[in-house]
Amino acid sequence: MTAPILISAEELRELLSGEVRPRVLDVRYRLGFADGHDQYLAGHIPGAVFVDLEGDLAGHGAPSDGRHPLPDDAALEVSARAWGIRAGQTVVVYDDARSLPASRAWWALRRAGIDDVRLLDGGLSAWIAAGGAVEPGEVVPEPGDVTLTRPGAAGVLTAGQVAEWDGILLDARAPERFRGESEPIDPVAGHIPGARNLPISEVLTEDGRFRSPERIAAAFAAVGVGSGPGVGSGPGAEAGVGALPDAGADALPDAGGEEVEARIAAYCGSGVTAAQLALAGALIGRDVVVFPGSWSAWSNTPGLPVATGE
Repeated sequence: MTAPILISAEELRELLSGEVRPRVLDVRYRLGFADGHDQYLAGHIPGAVFVDLEGDLAGHGAPSDGRHPLPDDAALEVSARAWGIRAGQTVVVYDDARSLPASRAWWALRRAGIDDVRLLDGGLSAWIAAGGAVEPGEVVPEPGDVTLTRPGAAGVLTAGQVAEWDGILLDARAPERFRGESEPIDPVAGHIPGARNLPISEVLTEDGRFRSPERIAAAFAAVGVGSGPGVGSGPGAEAGVGALPDAGADALPDAGGEEVEARIAAYCGSGVTAAQLALAGALIGRDVVVFPGSWSAWSNTPGLPVATGE
């Protein structure tokens, strides 16, 4: 049986009152700020362990690797054990930033073989609104014994692979950044040629919860996802070449007559929001691979093409 992806505040409170408690991870992080740990110390869900997105859920490399490349597989296991995760234990992740950093944790841990990772829908504010208590201070758990898989490059794309991608490529950034009208962080404005803009706001409610599967599916369908493999519309194609497949079809037949679902990849600014889009895809049963380097890697790699506008 597949484990749930989301968990409500009420469901989490019930789990925490049981004999077998989940490991709760607080992944508070805001781009441009370094106060996530301070916010955690001021008050967090009882028993929650702080996770540093920059230090634990991202590696470090050259600008062409992007701002948040994946951490080394072995390093992630060391971190997971330091967070106290035990083999077979349910893990719950949350933050206070519209589930953005928590989605990165969900994606990284699921990718590394932890089957039951759940994201607290609505984050810390949903917990407090439901009457959940918070406690200050640091939680230092007993070391865990979890053994993570070593996925390596599985389920992720490099810039070179993105350049040759023949499926659907989704850009999760805000429309103005996608169009190249604004770029507050990276050295070049615009998007990867052939990408389709699906802003992460389209799959979230105003209070930062995930929309219903029906609404998420509609947002994906609006950019052509679910309507064929998208061959000819990837970044290797000329801009404007290859119309979107018929939005009424869920798949196209391959040469042998079998239906083939569209292959989907996602990127964003630095690989964090793309993980949230992958989670949204999982909510509607669609596999979304991630380009962790995202625009921060693409725009820092000389010679790669850039598109602007729609």
